[in-house]
Amino acid sequence: MSQLLDVLARILPPKQVISDPLRRLAYGTDASFYRLTPEVVAVVESEQEVQALLQATRTLGRPVTFRAAGTSLSGQAVTDSVLALIGEGFATCEIGPDAATVRAGPGIIGGEVNFRLSPHGRKIGPDPASINACKIGGIAANNASGMCCGTAQNSYRTLAGMRVILADGTLLDTEDAYSVASFRQSHATLVDELQHLGKLTRADDVLAARIRHKYSIKNTTGYSLNALVDFEDPIDILAHLMIGSEGTLGFISRITYQTVAEDPFKASALVFFPTIEVACQAVIGLKAKPVSAVELLDRASLRSVQDKPGLPAIMQTLGNEAAALLIEVRGETAIALQLRMEAALEALRGIETIEPPLFSTDPATCEMYWKVRKGTFPAVGAMRRAGTTVIIEDVAFPLASLASATLDLQALLRKHGYTEGIIFGHALEGNLHFVFTQDFSVQAEVDRYAHFMDDVCSLVVEKYDGSLKAEHGTGRNMAPFVEKEWGTQATNLMRHIKQLFDPKNLLNPGVILNDDAQAHLKHLKPMPASEDLVDRCIECGFCEPLCPSHRLTLSPRQRIVSWRELSRRTAAGESVAELEADFAYYGLDTCAGCGLCSTACPVGIDTGALTRLLRGRGMGNTSHKVAQWTADNFGKVTTASRIGIGLGHVASSVVGDNLLAKMSGGKWKRGMPLAGKTPEAYQGEGDPVVYFPACGGRIFGANSSDEATLPEVIMELLVRAGYKPILPEGFDKLCCGQMLESKGMAEEADEMSAAVTQALLKAADDGQGGYYPVIMDASTCSVRMQKKLAGTPLQLLDFHEFAHDALLPRLYITKKPGPVALHINCSVRRTGSDAKLRKVLAACVAQIVEPAGVTCCGFGGDRGFAVPELNVHALRKVHDALPASCCEGISTNRTCEIGLTAETGRPYHGLAYLLEECSRVEAVAH
Repeated sequence: MSQLLDVLARILPPKQVISDPLRRLAYGTDASFYRLTPEVVAVVESEQEVQALLQATRTLGRPVTFRAAGTSLSGQAVTDSVLALIGEGFATCEIGPDAATVRAGPGIIGGEVNFRLSPHGRKIGPDPASINACKIGGIAANNASGMCCGTAQNSYRTLAGMRVILADGTLLDTEDAYSVASFRQSHATLVDELQHLGKLTRADDVLAARIRHKYSIKNTTGYSLNALVDFEDPIDILAHLMIGSEGTLGFISRITYQTVAEDPFKASALVFFPTIEVACQAVIGLKAKPVSAVELLDRASLRSVQDKPGLPAIMQTLGNEAAALLIEVRGETAIALQLRMEAALEALRGIETIEPPLFSTDPATCEMYWKVRKGTFPAVGAMRRAGTTVIIEDVAFPLASLASATLDLQALLRKHGYTEGIIFGHALEGNLHFVFTQDFSVQAEVDRYAHFMDDVCSLVVEKYDGSLKAEHGTGRNMAPFVEKEWGTQATNLMRHIKQLFDPKNLLNPGVILNDDAQAHLKHLKPMPASEDLVDRCIECGFCEPLCPSHRLTLSPRQRIVSWRELSRRTAAGESVAELEADFAYYGLDTCAGCGLCSTACPVGIDTGALTRLLRGRGMGNTSHKVAQWTADNFGKVTTASRIGIGLGHVASSVVGDNLLAKMSGGKWKRGMPLAGKTPEAYQGEGDPVVYFPACGGRIFGANSSDEATLPEVIMELLVRAGYKPILPEGFDKLCCGQMLESKGMAEEADEMSAAVTQALLKAADDGQGGYYPVIMDASTCSVRMQKKLAGTPLQLLDFHEFAHDALLPRLYITKKPGPVALHINCSVRRTGSDAKLRKVLAACVAQIVEPAGVTCCGFGGDRGFAVPELNVHALRKVHDALPASCCEGISTNRTCEIGLTAETGRPYHGLAYLLEECSRVEAVAH
C-alpha cells in the first residue's frame, strides 16, 4: 500500500488521504449488509482531483469505487481497494431560469436541493425515502426513486444534461457544444460503437420490445438499456447509460435536472381493505386517476405499528388478511385538490372497504397516517435480536399481478421461517419492499438466506417477469442474477457496454455484473452485539447529515460500526490496540453528544448516549472525586470560572484575541463574553414565576461592557410583562448537572439535578397547594430538567417557550427589519419546540436568516473549548449562508452563542435580548 499512498500524497492534500485502520473500517460499511474495508480512502473535492486519482489508480491497476453518502442498500458503495469519497467541493447547486432546471453536484444532499427549490414551488423528480441523507451522486448513479416519482420523474426521465468523467480521465459536458464536439473527435470509436449498438438494438424488434417492457415498471437491474431504444444520438445514449450505472462506467461530476412542480395543497387517506386482493383491485382503479402516491401495507406491516400511540384504533381489530392503502393527492390550488380527492374516491366506489374512505387535509392527521407507513421498517428493526441485521429487499411486478405476487411473497417468507417479515410498497408502480431480519454469523443462517433469495428470484422472474431490483440498484446483491432476469442476449449487451467504457474493469468491479454466482453471499457484514443502546442500529446513515463531526472524524453510524468491531475483537480475544487509541479522539472526544442523530434515526438511537456511557467507563477514581467535589462546591466553581474569564480578558487586552486563541489552542474565543455575575432578586409585585438562571449565563456574562447579562435581561422582560421573577434560594451554587452528564458522570450529575429539583419545588410552592411556573434560559439544561421533573407537579419551560406562551401576549412589539440570523439549538430541535422559537423571532424581525446546512454548532457544552476544531467544522457552512447585511444572531444556549460569535464574527445573543430590544415601550395591559 505504501506505493499507492506515495502516489496519492502527490495529488491530494494530506487531510484528503485516509489510511488509518479505524476510519478505513468506518468507511467500509454502507447501508447494505456487506462490508469491505478499503485499502485507502481518497477524498476528492474537484474534477481535477478525480482525473488525477483515476490516472494514478489506472497506472497502479487499482480499482476505484466512488461513494457519496453511503446510503445504498445493495453493496455498491463499498470496496477493498480505493474508495473515492465525494467531498463538499462537489456540493454545488445552481438553479436555472424560473427554476425549470437545476444543476447539482454529486456531493449535495437531495433534500438540500429541494430546500433551495422550494421557494420556487419546484423540486427534483426523484424522491427516495433517504432524500434527507442521500446525495445527488447516489440518486443519479442508482436511478433512485420513491413513493411519488414512479418511472416518469426519475433521474433517467428528468435528465437535462451532465458532466461526466470517464475511466481514462476524459471530461464530457453534454450541455457544452465545444465539449461534445471535442469528445466526438477524441473518442470517435466509443461514439460510433454506441451509435451502432443503438441501431442494432432498435432494429431487433424482439429485444427492443423486451427492453421497453422491462422499463414499463420500475427497474434498476443491470444497465439502463432503454437508452439504446429511447435515443439515437450517441451522446444522449451515453448520458442515459450513466444513470443507474452505479459508478461502473464513469463519474458524474454534475447533473442538470428538469425540475417538477411541488404542489402546495395535499390530502391523505388511510383506507383499510378486508384482503390484499381487494386492496390491489383498488390500486388498478387508482392508477388511472390523478393521485400522487398509493402505498400498500400488508397485515403484518400494520401489526408492527398498531400499538404505537396516536394511530387509528381500528388497526388493532383488523382481520389477519386485511391490508391498507395510504393514498395521497396534491393540487396547485385548493379547488384542484378537491377535484383530485373526488376522482380518487370515485375510483374506490364499489370496492369493499372496512370503513368508508375519507380524505383529510389536516396536517396533523396526514402526518399520523404517514407515521403508519414510515414506522413499519423501524418497527422491524427495533424488535430484531441483537447480532442480526435488517434486510429490505426491493422488487416490482406488473400491476395486474400485484395481488397474487404479494400473496406469493408472504408464502415465501413463511416457508423460509421469516415470520417477522412485512411487505409494503409503492403500489402504483407494482413496487414491493419486503423486510425481514437475518443472522449472518452462522453458516446455516446464510444458507437459509441463499435458498430464500433463490426462490424469490424464481418467483419474480419466472412467474411474473418482474424486476429483481426496482429502485435500490443492482449492487453486489443482485449482480449474480442479472442474466436470470434479462437473459443472455441483453446481459451480453451490458457486458459489451461495460467493456467499452471500462476495458480494464477498474470502476467498481463486481457491481452490476458479476460472474460469481455466490457473490451476493460474500463479504457479509458482521453485526455483533456491543451495547443495548445501539444494537438496534441498522447502519443506514440517515444520521450523518445532522452530525457536527461527520467528515471531521466519525459520524454516529461510524462510531457504532467502530464500537461494534472493538467489542467483537475484545470478545474474541483479539488485539484492539490499533483501533482503540484512535477511537478515543475520533469516536469520543469529538462527539458533541447533541443527540440530533436520534431525530433522523429510523429506530431512534442517540449515539451521544453511547459516547457518554463510554466516557463514563473511562473515568478513573480521581475523575469521579473531582466530579463529586464539583457537585458539592459548585458555587466555588462558578467563582473560579468568572475569575478565569476575567484574567483571560486581561491577557487578551495585552496580546489580542487572535494570539491568545492561538496560544490557548483555540480555547480562547474571538468575542469571548465578559465574566458573569449573580443577578439580584426582584422586590416588586407581579404574577409570580420562578426563574432559574442556568450556569452558562451566570458564568459567561454580556458580550460587551455596555450590555446587561442574560439573567438581567430576562428579569427586565418578566417585570415589563407584569411578572414577579422569583430566584430559587442558593441558585448561584446550583447546576442542573448537564456539564457532568455530558462527560459520563451520571451519578454525580443526578445529585446536582436533584438539588435543583428541591430548590425549584420550594421556590415554586404557592402555599395553597399549587405551584408557580418555572423557566430556565438554556435549552440544553431546560430539557434535562424537564426530564428530571417528570412526575413532579412543576411545569418547567425553556425561555423561548415561555416567551411564546406568556410574554408575547403582554408585550407591545416593534418589529425591526433585520436581517437577523437564527441558530436553532439541538435541544430545541429534538423537543420539536422550534416552531415556537420561530414565531417569537418572526414577531420581532421582518427578515430572518436560517443558514442551510447548519445543524448542531458543535460546541457541545465544553467541546468547543476542549476540541475547538469540532466547533469550526460544524459551522463551516455558516459563512457563505449569512449575507453581509446580517450583523447579529440569536440562539437559546449561552455556549452555542459563544461559538457562533467566534466563528461568524457577528455577536450572537439569547432570544431575550432581541425580545427586550423590540418591546422597549409600555407593556400592554394584562
